Amino acid sequence: MSESDGSTVKKALRTVTPSYRGRPDREMNVIGLAYFLILLVVLVPLLPFMIIVWVLSKVFGAIRQKAV
Repeated sequence: MSESDGSTVKKALRTVTPSYRGRPDREMNVIGLAYFLILLVVLVPLLPFMIIVWVLSKVFGAIRQKAV
């Protein structure tokens, strides 16, 4: 049998590398949670100012639309 016959591989590939078994990545979960908490602590006090800026931009946008 030659390689050009289009036959399927019948022999398993042997390797010295152990197979990978998935596991939960707790370290990255902790880092993600810490990142979220830091962002929460920083952004929650800024939220009223961001809302004021958003409302003012909507008001000025509506005034500009009526002026045109």
